[in-house]
Amino acid sequence: MSTVSLLAAQAYELPELRQSLETLLEPLGGMAAFVKPGDRVLLKPNMLTGARPTKECITRKEVVYCVAQVVLEAGGKPFIGDSPAFGSAQGVAKNNGYLPLLEELGIPLVEFHGKRYRTAGDNYQNLRLSKEAMEADVVINLPKVKSHMQLTLTLGVKNLFGCVPGKMKAWWHMEAGKDPEQFATMLIETAQAIAPDLTILDGIIGHEGNGPSGGEPKQLGVLGASTDVFALDRAMVDILGVEPELVPTVAKSMELGLCGDLANIHFPLATPQQLAIADWKLPEALMPIDFALPRILKSTFRHLYIRFIKEPMASYSGK
Repeated sequence: MSTVSLLAAQAYELPELRQSLETLLEPLGGMAAFVKPGDRVLLKPNMLTGARPTKECITRKEVVYCVAQVVLEAGGKPFIGDSPAFGSAQGVAKNNGYLPLLEELGIPLVEFHGKRYRTAGDNYQNLRLSKEAMEADVVINLPKVKSHMQLTLTLGVKNLFGCVPGKMKAWWHMEAGKDPEQFATMLIETAQAIAPDLTILDGIIGHEGNGPSGGEPKQLGVLGASTDVFALDRAMVDILGVEPELVPTVAKSMELGLCGDLANIHFPLATPQQLAIADWKLPEALMPIDFALPRILKSTFRHLYIRFIKEPMASYSGK
């Protein structure tokens, strides 16, 4: 039976958030159960974009900061990494206010680089994954609760798709996106290959509607944590009042026996029913998962423009 720790939390103020985090992790054994002295610990937030910094499109910097603090106190060596859809991790971090907190703690921010690794199934053996994630001693997955115009919701499993570096993600939309079930399988095999040691979900303020970036903030008041990313996602859809079969990653994980009914999950703190909300907004309409070649090329051009022209010009003009 998997354990999913859920907690009501309303604010990102650091002292209160730090206490909430410690309470959340206590039933799982605290951070010391995952991090040993000297461990290199990847903190993998959702760093989708540097645009719309006030719209809760990415994992809050305060969550990353508090998790990093606890990792440091356990003797770990944390570093932050992601492969944003547009621009660089550095650019997204700067636009969303990460850098002062990271500099205060002396935590490096890395860009992901790809290497081929074997996945759990036989379908995606040519999938390139971040060597920074695969070679870390500990991976802590830090997703944001968001609606998603292609996958209904993006939670812990989908966040690990950020460990596919660069614009390879767009090409995989074209390769596997013609069939939502096939795409969900690819996401699940990616999550199994990364195998996060711990997932801590930022649901204090979510992003509802036309996500992952075109929606609006929504107060949820939830933090969640588990060693089982599939069980945590399953619990979260219940909190949001979304049928599991509407979320391809959750539906496929249940079909594969990676998670089951809520009755098979242990909730040592709050239950999904106690944290449930009744008015979460899903996308107005779902878009196809697959990307046509013109969209791939347009997306790639936008990514390169932001990373190699817009971001450097913004840095230069700020000096």
